[in-house]
Parts: sequence; C-alpha cells; structure tokens
Amino acid sequence: MAGNARSQREYCIVKIVIAPDKFKGCLSAADVARAIAAGVKRASPDASIDQCPMADGGEGTVDALVAATGGRIVTRRVTGPLAGMKVDAPIGILGDGETAVIEMAAASGLHLLAPEKRDPMRTTTYGTGELLRIAVEELDAKRVILGIGGSATVDGGIGAAQAWGAQFTLATGAAYGRDDRRLTGGDLLNLLRVHTSFSDTRPSGPPLNAPGNTTLARRHQALLDTRGAAFVVACDVGNPLLGPNGAAPIFAPQKGATPDQVEQLDRGLRRLVDRLSLHTLADHPGAGAAGGLGFGMMAFFGATLQSGAHIVIDAVKLRTRLVGADLCITGEGQLDMQSLAGKTPISVAQICREMKIPCIALAGSIAPSLSAAHTEGLTAFFSICDRPMTLEEAMQNTPPLLQQAAEQLTRTLLARRPEDVV
Repeated sequence: MAGNARSQREYCIVKIVIAPDKFKGCLSAADVARAIAAGVKRASPDASIDQCPMADGGEGTVDALVAATGGRIVTRRVTGPLAGMKVDAPIGILGDGETAVIEMAAASGLHLLAPEKRDPMRTTTYGTGELLRIAVEELDAKRVILGIGGSATVDGGIGAAQAWGAQFTLATGAAYGRDDRRLTGGDLLNLLRVHTSFSDTRPSGPPLNAPGNTTLARRHQALLDTRGAAFVVACDVGNPLLGPNGAAPIFAPQKGATPDQVEQLDRGLRRLVDRLSLHTLADHPGAGAAGGLGFGMMAFFGATLQSGAHIVIDAVKLRTRLVGADLCITGEGQLDMQSLAGKTPISVAQICREMKIPCIALAGSIAPSLSAAHTEGLTAFFSICDRPMTLEEAMQNTPPLLQQAAEQLTRTLLARRPEDVV
C-alpha cells in the first residue's frame, strides 16, 4: 500500500519555475528564489523546482546573465558618481566570450551615495563610460549590454561620452576631454559645443527634421567611434528625455534635486539636444531613462534600447524552462504601477500568459489599483507580510516571510491533490 502511495506521489510531481527579481535593499534575486524554493519544498518535498533568478537591467543583471551563460566576472576600479570618488565595479563576460554586461549603477549608482551627498547637478556617468571602454578595449567585447537602472545622475550621458573620448566646450571657453575634469549634470546649461569622432564642432543649429536640413538626416548612427562594438541598453522605462514626463521632472527628485534644480536640468538636457541637433531622438521611448543616459547611449554610441527584462528572459531561456510547468512564481520588493512598465514580474507574467501557465507574484508591498496586472498575465499577487509591520521589520524577516508565503501558495495549488501535500 505504501509503495502504491509513493508511486502515485511520483506520478503527480509538480513542476514550479521560480523567476523573481531582487527585493531591493534586502535580498538578491538568487536569495529570493532560494527562499521561495524552501517554502515550496515544505509543502511538496517532491516538487520539481527550477530556480531562475531574474533582473530587468538594474542591480542583479550582471549576476543573472553571467550565471545563465556560464560566464565570468572581472572587477575594475573606475570613477564613482561624484568626480572625486573611486569604486570597484564588476563587468560580466558572458559564456560566448564576446558579450560584456555592465550595470551603470555599479559605477554611477544612487546607492553609492549617502542621502546628504545626492545631487544630480554634481553627479556624472563618467565611470560608466570607463567601464564601457574597458569592456571593448581591454576585454575585447564585441557586444555590450548596459543596464541603466538605479542611477544617481541626470547628465544626458555626457560623462560616459567624455570617458570614451568626446570633448565638450562650455560657455567659458574651456574644453573638457577624457583626461580633464569630469562633466556633470550641472554643466549641461553651459554647454556650447560638442566635438565627437564623426562630427565637426557642433554649435546650436536646426533640428534634424527641420525643412531643408538633410546633412544628418540618417543620424541615429553613433557620434563616437565605437571600435566596431554594438551596444544594447537594458531599459525598463519608456520616458522621453524632455518635457513633463522627461528625465528631470520624473527622476531628478529621486536623486536629490530641488524643484529649481529640476528646472535647470531639464533646460540643460534641452540644450544638449539642441547642440547635437537630435530632437527626434530625444522623443524616443526610454531616452529619459537613467537621467538621460538612454538618450546619450543612442546618440553617442548608436545603442539600441531594449526591455531589460526581456534581454534577461532570452539569456536565461525562460520560455524553454517553462515548458511543462504547472506554475511560475515571480516577484519583487514592491509591486506598483512602475511594475506595469516592463519590470520583471509583469514581463515574466506575459510570457506565462503566452504559454498558458499560471503566474503568481509575491511582493513585500502591493500598491493599490493594480488590477491591470491581471490583464498583463499575473494570475494573482500577494504580499508576503502576514501582519502589520514596519518596513524595517519586513526587511529583517524577508526570507522566512517568503518561505511561509510560498508554502501556503503551494498548499493552495495542491489542494485538489492532497497526496502531494505533506
């Protein structure tokens, strides 16, 4: 009899794919996946579990892609978000040996600065540009994936371009190249001319789409010599560079900007666009990401912008791993309206919807009015907090809370199959 029961249990083994993002400031995506897996095992020890940590271009992207492809990580010392800072930042080399993956936050991230030092007038993407140059010139990368989440900057990418070799002349007449003072968001308003590999000195001029202006009509190619490398930006927001939904009004306050600085930064970014005559590019979805680094990467490096989550989805072969799954569990620290803009849980849910696999998200907190998440593919979503608690308490107890939520979720899934539940 016991043998028959065991045979029946083996026949009814469920397959669960666990594909969460990090819980920011608390657990990495890999740690989240392990905690969820432990909870699933409590309810169903025989369940087939595939842990598939995810990312969407922000923190954790290097680890996720390197792990998925059997690559390696090297570390280099570069400029931090403030010109006088030095930080050690990782560069992932994927299993093909030709693709590098970089998180701009590792060099130019908000988390590197104490709250009182956060000021996008003084921060720079120069260190990100150094990482790009190291990846191509030293590590021989033919393709570079750049995740641009978590930035401390609103410099339109001029710091990264400066590190690559662009030269910028300010209204004072001073010119700044690779070996000079690092340019910051505060320099944008004083920008007079831009000198790049494939352009003459560029004063202000008519926009690309102005009548009779055909000189740069094909512009979207790189303004800089990219040494034959192709650049892909992993981007999870669709904001343009300028205007009320642009980089400065939407993101600068999060980086420490005052209302007056927001206005100055928006005017500075507009000045950059004027100097480059790339007004059409400024309207491209994602141009405003990371304080305008999305625009800068397209303009200076000829980069393409892609969903960060979908870059990771393809790299970890999520579709293949979901074949035959009974359930996918995803999640992130906070499920809110920004999640609907292409972050990991919704992107995973959309794949599950295509494959007709239930997808449930676990999160530390759930914003109100998220019914749209259901239409995007999430079967359901739950907060892991099982009682009223402070944020600090929730973050201190995230692993056991995740385990408990995953256990109860699995027991609910198996309610009609009691032989699977311990």
